Amino acid sequence: MSRLKSFTFLPHHVPERITGPIVRLLSHTGVTPNQLSILGFLGNLGAAVLAARGEFLQAGVLMLVFSALDLLDGALARATGRATKFGAVLDSSLDRLSEAAVLGGLTFYFAERHQTEETVLCFAALAGSLFVSYVRAQALSHGLDLRDGWFTRAERVILLAAALIISQVRIGLWILAVMAIATGVQRLYVAWNGFQKEPAEPQTTPPDAARQDKEPQTTPPDVARQDKDNEEKQP
Repeated sequence: MSRLKSFTFLPHHVPERITGPIVRLLSHTGVTPNQLSILGFLGNLGAAVLAARGEFLQAGVLMLVFSALDLLDGALARATGRATKFGAVLDSSLDRLSEAAVLGGLTFYFAERHQTEETVLCFAALAGSLFVSYVRAQALSHGLDLRDGWFTRAERVILLAAALIISQVRIGLWILAVMAIATGVQRLYVAWNGFQKEPAEPQTTPPDAARQDKEPQTTPPDVARQDKDNEEKQP
């Protein structure tokens, strides 16, 4: 599988010297990586409820804290030998739902107050976030791993949480919507460029078809004999 890189604002790997002590502590508690993923999702659900009520400061702090668990579940899985394909799918799915939950809470808040611009921005930000993830999923299914980009999950979480904490949600949503959609387009370009560099697959003829082409067309013996008898009978 090919790994393609593009420009990214933030590093996507936290140094082991930071996560290591936390992961070792968690490994002694018996908590599993999947439980960490679920806990992070539940925390973001709480942030969504707070955002829907207009408690932006608390929502931003809660979102930041519980989204940080996303940095630990994978490290814990590798450290304890519990890394599984299902765990990776669960983690990725809950990440998408966590983003959707917080943006959904904000959508409820603004729609209830008839703030059309902010409501549309919430929808655009959510669509952009899904766009970024979907492009990567499709590229991955065809052998290209697109992990990088301008505004991946790390950038989106930090921006939205910061906008909530400092009560600049409208500006944050504008940046998030524009940059998320731009990142989706960026990943599309990187994927297109990566596929262009792949060698073309040779056109091969199926074995059965090739065998049929090589075999001469022959007339069955019985048909040939019958044709010959008919010729002899003709005057």
